[in-house]
Formats: sequence, structure tokens, C-alpha cells
Amino acid sequence: MRIRGFGLPDGESIDLYADGDRWTSDPVPGADVVAEGWILPGLVDAHTHPGAAAPGAPLDDEILRDDLRAHLRSGVAVIRSPGLAGDPPDWFGHSDDSPRASHAGPWIAQHDQFFDGWGRRPGLDDLPAVAAEQASRTGWAKVVADWKFGDPVIPLEVLREAVTRVHAAGGRLAVHSQHPEGGRVAVEAGVDSLEHGMGLDPELLSRMAVQGTALTPTLSVISRSLAEGGRADWYVAGASAHPALTAAAVEAGVTVLAGTDSRPHGRIGDEIRAMVTAGVPVHDALGAASWTARTYLGLGGLNDGAPADAVVYGADPRHDLSVLDEPLAVIVRGRLIHLGQR
Repeated sequence: MRIRGFGLPDGESIDLYADGDRWTSDPVPGADVVAEGWILPGLVDAHTHPGAAAPGAPLDDEILRDDLRAHLRSGVAVIRSPGLAGDPPDWFGHSDDSPRASHAGPWIAQHDQFFDGWGRRPGLDDLPAVAAEQASRTGWAKVVADWKFGDPVIPLEVLREAVTRVHAAGGRLAVHSQHPEGGRVAVEAGVDSLEHGMGLDPELLSRMAVQGTALTPTLSVISRSLAEGGRADWYVAGASAHPALTAAAVEAGVTVLAGTDSRPHGRIGDEIRAMVTAGVPVHDALGAASWTARTYLGLGGLNDGAPADAVVYGADPRHDLSVLDEPLAVIVRGRLIHLGQR
């Protein structure tokens, strides 16, 4: 398999061959050109929860396959799922029906918080050990730092201990927060990624940049929910400030990741466009769903020896974001997964 065209992020001319699951610029005998155009490293949705029909519903194999296929069709070659409704099947992340995938297992929350039917609720004394055990199995754990307005936030010392134990286990810790205090505790504890981050004090962004705490703002779903109306005052305040916070995070040098956090799946283009509407430069918004996210997750781009993931477009997405919805070709693990209209 061969692709050629202009590769982002730099826009230079490239001519790549898939040698198994690795890109090479050395010609591979018999490799046919499957697509030409503007080429991005395979896209990343860094916050998605596939496989369940609704919050609290069980993991369903057929729904999971459908959701993952939708991601693939949209150009997403990699997902990170910071929370699943159950342990996924062995094919998750490895089959032709699935992007590459990392996950944090079930959410970890306090008692009487989070969606009924989902997650684990250890006591605070046990929470760091539960998070470390999860991270030792899958590389990630996810803690819900805050939930409803007025609920108690995970104490700072507990979250710090969870970070220490997760890192000792060789993993990373993601934290859900939609309230100012939860975001503050997460940043001060030194978590690896802050999910949503609504209501976060912008003064904490410089600290996030220095210590390497990423932000996954899930901006498109928050903006849609705000537009639907009927939200509590605390939510309206946080959601209204969220676009500016996202742009400020990029400006401050925080690693910002694109994540959709919504059904139907396969809407990574919406998240990129929401970031640009918020004032994030197009280059950075595309990077949040491609090369920046891939680097954060330990994956390469369009270079020799990197995993053979790419999405090809008929025009430069930096100048026309609408092309994100119509990829010419999607390649994952060196295999042509989707071929669009030429």
C-alpha cells in the first residue's frame, strides 16, 4: 500500500509505503497507490466511551463494534477511552473493526456519585490502590473528582496518593472535573490529564503546561449542551467560559487533546471545528486530534518507522475544515479501512 501527497503538520511532499504496520519511504515492491492528497497522521479521539447505549447501560458487543466502525470512517485511527461500561473484549483495539485503543477500565468515583450502573466506588482510603491496580492492567485509570454541584470533591491528599501509586505502576491517571475546586485539586495533585476541565481557574494553566498535565476539553459536546438550554446556573457559567478557557490553554502551552464524549460516535471533526471557533489556531486544533495527541500517547506520525496510520483528504484541511467529514482514505495498521469518493 502506498500514499502520497502533502503531509501535515508541515505540508511537505511525502511518498510513503506501508511495510506491515510501519511506514517507510523505501519502495515496497507491488505496492499500489491507494490515495493521493492532503495527509494527516491517523486521527485521535482522546475522550470517547463506546459500547453502551446510554449512561449506566452495560457494555454491548454489537454497539461497541458499530461505535468503533463509526470512528474509523471518520478517520480516527486511535481512541483513548477514559472509562468504559465494562471490560472490553480481546479484539478491542486490535481488529479491523477497531481503531487502536487504550482505556482506563471502569470509572472510579466516590459513593453516591456518578451514573448508577457504571464504575467502581471504593472508600477514599482504598481509592489510590484501586486506581493503581487498574493502571497496571491497561495503562490508564480514571477518577471522577467532582460530580453534582455541592458534592464533596476528592480530597487533594487522596488524589496525590493515587497519582503516586499509578505512576509507580507505570500508568497514567485521568481525572473528570466540571467544577472549579475539582479542577484545582486535579492540577495540584499533578494528574496526567484533566477531562473536561469546565470551570477551571485560568491561573492554573501555566502550572499544567509546566508539569505536563494535558487538557481534554470535550468542547463540542459542552457547547451543544449549552445551546440546548435548561441547564443549571453553575453549568451555564462554566460552559459559557469553556471556549475561552480552551483557547487560553493552547496559548499557555498546555497539551490540548481532542475528545468528543458523545453519541453518535465518529464526530471528531466537530471537536476540531469547535476549537477553531473558540479561537484555537487551525494548526493546533488539527494537532489536538492528530500529531499532538499521537505524540502524547506515544505514537508517531508520517515518518519512517511510525505506525502505519493515516487519513487522506482531497483538499488542505487547514483551509477547509469541511473536508474532515469526507476522507478520501483511512489507513489503520497499514490496512485500507475506508475508501471514500474520489
